[in-house]
Amino acid sequence: MRHAVNTDFTLLDETDDFIVVDKPAPLQVHPSTPNGTWTLWHGLNELLAYEMTNGGQISIINRLDRETSGTVLVAKNQPAARRFGIAMQERQFHKSYMAIVHGWPEWGELDLNAPVLRKGDVAESPIWVKQMVHPDGAACQTRFRLLQKTVHPVAGPLALVEAAPVTGRMHQIRVHLAHLGHPILGDKIYGKDERCYLDFIETGWTPDLENRLHFSRQALHSHRLEVRAADFSLAWEAPIPAEMAAWVGG
Repeated sequence: MRHAVNTDFTLLDETDDFIVVDKPAPLQVHPSTPNGTWTLWHGLNELLAYEMTNGGQISIINRLDRETSGTVLVAKNQPAARRFGIAMQERQFHKSYMAIVHGWPEWGELDLNAPVLRKGDVAESPIWVKQMVHPDGAACQTRFRLLQKTVHPVAGPLALVEAAPVTGRMHQIRVHLAHLGHPILGDKIYGKDERCYLDFIETGWTPDLENRLHFSRQALHSHRLEVRAADFSLAWEAPIPAEMAAWVGG
């Protein structure tokens, strides 16, 4: 087990076959351009330089959005990548997220089945990737649990919610919470004004966006990742980051 902690992410677990890290936001997982910004992939290449020179590989098993923090599993060789890939196909991965949302949900627990599709397929949308709940969409299921209520002096009523996605649709937790009337704090696409996303792309983070969004990234964190297969059972947790906990009195 290595004891070094990379400045861009925290090491949670490591074996000869895999490594698990706590990815901060807004660190991107993969490079989008050949000479772009530093990503998790770059950091892993540095950390695993010895393994890479001896025939290893980097296979990021579960990917997180740039603005989502938390647990990321990475296979260090081809057999491990194949093993985890099969486990994912057979739905043996179980994920739990923490989200800070606007408003106070009336439910304590909720199992939501609401199909999702790309909004641009059925309506005008200035944001190509934006998804929405629609009866013609793909099946989409998320289980929610209310954990805490609070009132923030600037953002108003907020709640800490646990979200466990059963399916794996794009942006599904964010889409489902917005559909329920409780968008995630700082969500530029699914918050109260999607212009925030378009403005952010054009100008970057500004005082105006801070006044509208309050938080510079979506308050969504991959808290727990578990793999339950016939021949092995593994689980990892990443504590809620300080910048999120501060919003709910943590």
